[in-house]
Amino acid sequence: MADFDNNTSVIDSRDVIERIEELHGIATDESAEANDRTEANNELAVLQALQDEAEGYCPDWKYGAQLIREDYFPTYCEDLVQDIGDLPRDMPSYLVVDWEATARNLKVDYTEVDFDGVTYLVR
Repeated sequence: MADFDNNTSVIDSRDVIERIEELHGIATDESAEANDRTEANNELAVLQALQDEAEGYCPDWKYGAQLIREDYFPTYCEDLVQDIGDLPRDMPSYLVVDWEATARNLKVDYTEVDFDGVTYLVR
């Protein structure tokens, strides 16, 4: 079973690729239960559609692109800005950053893709 679904905040494209390979094996295994093959084919169709869409926008897909769930994107942006050092560590507590606005500003560098009805952002 996959360690992610469309409720996961951040997904690595290599996990999607690995899961697609697993599902191919299950779907084509004649010794597997019919129900297991059907479930594998259903999940495979969803993940293959995600990969097909995202791969077209993301040249790093096979090397490890991040898919960020849209509703998590402001938190992702906050972490990113802090990690790359764009936010001073000694910023006074009375200053407030509007992370929703920051996320909107950063979103222009990302492309929206659909993962089974949920929007994810990929760069």
